[in-house]
Amino acid sequence: MTSDRTIPQGYMTVGEVAKKMGVTVRTLQYYHREGLFEPSAKSEGGRRLYTDKDLIKLHQILSLKSLGFSLENIRGCLASLDTPEEVAKALAAQAEDLRRQIRQLSESLRATEQLKEEVLKMQSVDFKKYADIIVNLQMKNEFYFLIKRFDEETIDHIRNHFDKESGLLFIHRFQEICGRICELQKAQISPESRECQQLAEEYWNMIEEFTGGDLTLLSKLVEFGKLEGAENEWEKNLILINNYMEPALAAHFARKGINPFEGNPACEEDSL
Repeated sequence: MTSDRTIPQGYMTVGEVAKKMGVTVRTLQYYHREGLFEPSAKSEGGRRLYTDKDLIKLHQILSLKSLGFSLENIRGCLASLDTPEEVAKALAAQAEDLRRQIRQLSESLRATEQLKEEVLKMQSVDFKKYADIIVNLQMKNEFYFLIKRFDEETIDHIRNHFDKESGLLFIHRFQEICGRICELQKAQISPESRECQQLAEEYWNMIEEFTGGDLTLLSKLVEFGKLEGAENEWEKNLILINNYMEPALAAHFARKGINPFEGNPACEEDSL
């Protein structure tokens, strides 16, 4: 064992650095071979020696590695640490990387918890629906919870007719119309009023856009509109909107002289 007299004051051996930083000597040797972690000096016997400044650099390397950076990327990220400003700049960049990872982990945790809740609400194991829920969570679609209420045919229709951009746009348009309907409802405006009839036409146009004129799909939407066992505030509000829009749509169809449910008994018996 080498005596302390061979190690200049203020310097540490690779073993001491490894112990302080909680890594293996083998790891430090690997970083040295990769040109990431060079010693500040060498002893008379050729031992690599490190200073406290080197510990800061190693801390940078280990932190960036934990964030998923490759060694090649880390090499480009390491900054000079010769002035307080340079040290502060390096730490600020590292702090931002940590905040970014925290945000990503928080999003992953939120999505995992939400998926868990939806899985428990479903009556059977359905990995295809699980996958659709995950995709919508990643899209930050706040109505991801509706997926479990659709059958496979309806979900296939959505997949085939909407991509990520058009799907989110459609949802936002529908949400905007629902907001305007709620305002009329709260103001106790008659469903047969001019304002409500204009919204009824927009509302129905969106339904036709969604179904593409498929009466089978329309009957499914009629059933969906009941939202039995509403689980959240949005679903409860949608029930109120549907109840308000039912006479408004009836007046709209009568005014236009049309019956969009004709030919589909399921729809005629229990229309929107």
